[in-house]
Amino acid sequence: MAGEIIIREVARGDFDAWLPLWDGYNTFYGRSGPTALDPAITAVTWDRFFDPAEPVHALVAERDGVLIGLVHYLFHRTTIMIAPTCYLNDLFTTLEARGAGVGKALIEAVYARAHDAGSTRVYWSTHETNATAQRLYDHVAQKSGFIIYRQDV
Repeated sequence: MAGEIIIREVARGDFDAWLPLWDGYNTFYGRSGPTALDPAITAVTWDRFFDPAEPVHALVAERDGVLIGLVHYLFHRTTIMIAPTCYLNDLFTTLEARGAGVGKALIEAVYARAHDAGSTRVYWSTHETNATAQRLYDHVAQKSGFIIYRQDV
């Protein structure tokens, strides 16, 4: 029987265990091979987690001393609230950890961190084809009804 799932802040010493999760997340979204992220982006992202001036944070899920999931989130201002809002930027678990409550535990940990920071909202997006994730999301949040547009500049 597998051990308890522990959700905790990422630590500097976690890089080698975090990186395969990060790579798995990016591969899932088509950012691998010729379209892989520049390693400089990964390095800066990692450093931001430990910079107190940055609004970017990371939690990891651990079971039996092995990292099995990650979540990255950030706080930002909005024009419709006084308190900061929380954007859940990235969520990923190993294939073996899926369906075991790891994703839900990571999301709920972000909810708790957001609440503690005075935020009244956590939001995120997922790809329209990610039906597996949407089954979880439908249980832990409500669809906003908004469609996301973007343009690289």
